[in-house]
Order: sequence, then structure tokens, then C-alpha cells
Amino acid sequence: QVQLVESGGGLVQPGGSLRLSCAASGSSFSLDAMGWYRQAPGKQRELVAVITGGGVTNYAVSAKGRFTISRDNAKNTVFLQMNSLKPEDTDVYYCNLNCRTAWGARQERWGQGTQVTVSS
Repeated sequence: QVQLVESGGGLVQPGGSLRLSCAASGSSFSLDAMGWYRQAPGKQRELVAVITGGGVTNYAVSAKGRFTISRDNAKNTVFLQMNSLKPEDTDVYYCNLNCRTAWGARQERWGQGTQVTVSS
């Protein structure tokens, strides 16, 4: 019942920027954490950045210093500001949500994925 909708991906030149958005909607829930993952063909999905309900952030080494994760609690939306993009950042990026329902049940949801392509 809780759904994630991603947007903001696209084609950008090296050194450029993109801002990814992920909006959660549906049943009432409390947020434990929201994050961004990337996955290339034939590889495992890997963490890019995460933010907890308390506002604590964590980044992959490759993202640290270039990417910033943030959220709008009122709108249940998480953002990933991607600066100084490199060709190796090219991938499909997925939004992840970990939350609890009003009854205390834990849920995990994934967005549909958004393509980020960095190329001259």
C-alpha cells in the first residue's frame, strides 16, 4: 500500500548535476530510513546514500563529497543532489524505504528505478 515514485534522472555531461526525487505515498507509516541504491547490469545493488528518521546520513565512498541526501518530512520525499558527476556514476538508481505501519509492522519498498547517464 505504501508506494514510491522516483523522478529526476536523465542525461548529463561530466561535471554536471542532477537531483533525484523519491516520494512515498499510501498508507500511514513512520519512517525508519530512506536511501538511494544503484545497480548496473550483472552487478549487485549497492548503497549510494541513506538518511534515517533521525536525520543521520551515510554515503558510499564514491559518493561522499559529491552527493547529498536530504528529505522533506512533511511530504515524505527524499532527494539526492548529485554534483560533479562522472561517467562511472552512470547506472539505474533505486529509492528504498524502510518504515513501520500504524500497527508496528516493518515494511520495505523499492522505487521503480531512474536512469542516470553521464556522458559527453
